Amino acid sequence: MSRGGYVEIPPIAHDIDWPTGTTGTDRAVLLAHGAGSDRNGTALTATGARLAAAGIPTVRFDYPYRTAGRNAPDRPFVLEAATRAAVGLAAEATELSADQLVLGGRSMGGRYCSMVAGAEDEPVPCRGLVLLSYPLHPAVKPEQLRTGHFPRLRMPVLFISGTRDSLAGRDALETAAKAIPGAVEFHWIDDADHSYRIPKRTGRDPADVLAEVAERAATWVAALP
Repeated sequence: MSRGGYVEIPPIAHDIDWPTGTTGTDRAVLLAHGAGSDRNGTALTATGARLAAAGIPTVRFDYPYRTAGRNAPDRPFVLEAATRAAVGLAAEATELSADQLVLGGRSMGGRYCSMVAGAEDEPVPCRGLVLLSYPLHPAVKPEQLRTGHFPRLRMPVLFISGTRDSLAGRDALETAAKAIPGAVEFHWIDDADHSYRIPKRTGRDPADVLAEVAERAATWVAALP
């Protein structure tokens, strides 16, 4: 149910990264993709694999526009409804309750997970939020902050962002996050942009950057009480 009323969502295309050699878990993670990607985006797959290696199931899903083969994101109320549907799917697939799930994802996907968790009406309970490259504002519009729901985020929140992210400067994001009543942590990746790309001059392997993102997310989720 969205604020605009009932929204019919097609079956949610998804993949689950299951741990091997373990039985039972008290937590799982739902990851949503960014506007220009899908559930197989590199940041999501790397993070899902690392979480699975830590014994934590991870559900990666596609928003309806990607399932339909479109490039332009769905309207906001559809994205919200699909995020809520994906939470239900993840809870059912992992046999956990919603409040045992950690929600998050990259850019737009992480934003919508945080929005349903901090909704004024029918907020989705969750164990925490992992926000990869949170888009604090639209491109070249730093005055349009996407923070209206921050004061209602009472769960732990982890932000993993690059120091060159043009949609969320370090000072701006850290200042905005002060409105969040839940425990907040930041992990900053030197020289990375919004897509976690780094200049060649650094000499760093892009795979190492994704490994850093995945490792920090997995360590944080595993440590949640």
